[in-house]
Amino acid sequence: MIRINLLGQPRPKKVRAGGAPLEAGLQAVFIVVALVIGIGGVTLHYVKMRAELTRVKADISAQTAERTRLQGIKAEVDRRQQEKAALKQRIDVIEQLQRSRSGGQELLDALANTVNRVDALWMNGMKCTGNSLQMDGQADSLNAVAGFIAELKRSGYFDKVEIKETKQDDKHPASTTFVFTLTADFTLPSQGPTAQQPPAKTTKN
Repeated sequence: MIRINLLGQPRPKKVRAGGAPLEAGLQAVFIVVALVIGIGGVTLHYVKMRAELTRVKADISAQTAERTRLQGIKAEVDRRQQEKAALKQRIDVIEQLQRSRSGGQELLDALANTVNRVDALWMNGMKCTGNSLQMDGQADSLNAVAGFIAELKRSGYFDKVEIKETKQDDKHPASTTFVFTLTADFTLPSQGPTAQQPPAKTTKN
């Protein structure tokens, strides 16, 4: 018997059997793929972090070794500096002893030469304390005393020359004599400038 649809309503579509299981399978595949991608990304990140950690550890080891090497070099430099300072101190002591040994004779020579350059003046005594000197003497005039002071300063062997006392000698009223007391520091003069070179010869054309 033929049925006619007079209302014009569409016939209901038939649902194919097996549609729901297909969609569920596709979703499962997508989930598995996403998990694989996620695990792969995490694994790759872990591998990179392990490589970076290994590199950092290697850098730390290299820097530690370099620091140890530099500390050894610094210790060696410090030891050499201490040896240099000790050697310099020994040299200074030896030079000071040599200067002290020869200083007495040089003092006497310098003082004698200075007195000889001044007329009417002679020494009565001298007291030496280290490099400090106290000189007692007599002169026929105050000008002779002033000349003696000038010669001491000019000699280069005496520094800080000061007159402590000068007065007329009352023990010899028949003659005019002045007694004086001077103080000064005795110093060995530094080596003077080298002699000037003779002028170069010029040739005439």
